[in-house]
Amino acid sequence: MNYITRSLEKVVMQVTEEYPVVLVTGPRQVGKTTMLQKLMDGTGRGYVSLDDLNERSLARTDPEMFLQLHKPPVLIDEVQYAPELFTYIKIYSDTHREPGAFWLTGSQIFKLMNGVQESLAGRVAVLYMNTLSQAEIDGVDGSPFVIDLEKLAARKTGRSELDTPAVFERIFRGSMPAIVSGRNSNQQIFYSSYLSTYIERDVRQLSDSIDSLKFLHFITAVAARCSCMVNVSDIAQDAEITQAQAKSWLQILETLGIIFYLHPYSNNLLKRLVKTPKLYFYDTGLVCYLTKWSSADVLESGAMNGAVLENYVVSEIAKSYLNAGAEPYMYYYRDKDAKEIDIILEHDGVLNPIEIKKSSNPGSELTRVFGILDKGSVPRGNGAIVCMKMTLGAIDRSNFIVPVWMI
Repeated sequence: MNYITRSLEKVVMQVTEEYPVVLVTGPRQVGKTTMLQKLMDGTGRGYVSLDDLNERSLARTDPEMFLQLHKPPVLIDEVQYAPELFTYIKIYSDTHREPGAFWLTGSQIFKLMNGVQESLAGRVAVLYMNTLSQAEIDGVDGSPFVIDLEKLAARKTGRSELDTPAVFERIFRGSMPAIVSGRNSNQQIFYSSYLSTYIERDVRQLSDSIDSLKFLHFITAVAARCSCMVNVSDIAQDAEITQAQAKSWLQILETLGIIFYLHPYSNNLLKRLVKTPKLYFYDTGLVCYLTKWSSADVLESGAMNGAVLENYVVSEIAKSYLNAGAEPYMYYYRDKDAKEIDIILEHDGVLNPIEIKKSSNPGSELTRVFGILDKGSVPRGNGAIVCMKMTLGAIDRSNFIVPVWMI
């Protein structure tokens, strides 16, 4: 099995020279530990995993002794299991001022970890790692996606040109390293094990009262609504749980890095806006498994093809920013007249509207809704139709046609 180079590697090495603590967060099985162990090979950095119950117990009951046994520079895996360590890591960092002393990984999103931010504020570089991006699968530069003609043209270099069936094959297969690398060839078995072993274990850490079968029904109901505005009532009804439970469990999925939201773009000059976020999964393979699509061909012609394609494009654009250590400022627009823009990228003081279509021959009518942003206070920049056309093109001077394989 060949190692797949991760875009985040450059950022890790950069911040290691600048911060005493580097924390890489993200879901299980996305390659956090594999990447860091590859980077520390031959450096003399130690390694300890808090999946080891003995190590976890010591870290929680006597964190000072734990750090005496595992002296920096050290990689501490699954650090969310022992939040007691953070105070002592802070003390060490303030005393020694040693860049790169601690590399940490965690299967919970840092900004959603209770109490951690206060402990390491100003001392930690937080990076988010997720499933493989298109760029990483193709082994090419994964720079953030921006709607600039010159930069879009540069994205063509080295990427695999995918037609519609090939795009849906990639969507169906998903982007988990174990699947993409070929280490696990049976997708059904992988995702079944992933849900029962990894997610369930982390879910129980966050809430030990959750019924496993009900949670599976719940996450299936959520997957069936990918790319849709969140409707807690409908999800709760399908999963046969209360709305309070549904809200709590959605937060768990977000904390574990399984789902994320696009919030509606708004400013005080744009009226009649909806206020509900839209929900997306980082890995479309998990969506396809949960919603029981049997093949990429069936998915391509099925009722969810548009929603899953949108999910794929949104997640790929988000990954392009996260893999560069940057925050993706992404929103969507929808008003009470049902006018909608799939993605609004806020970048360099302008708004870039993006529509996502399965069509391979999009028309100029798709860009008309972009004009609604002219009523706002932030200037509108170039727009794009991300679609199944095989080549980069243009509707006009300000609106480009971008193939899905280029994002």
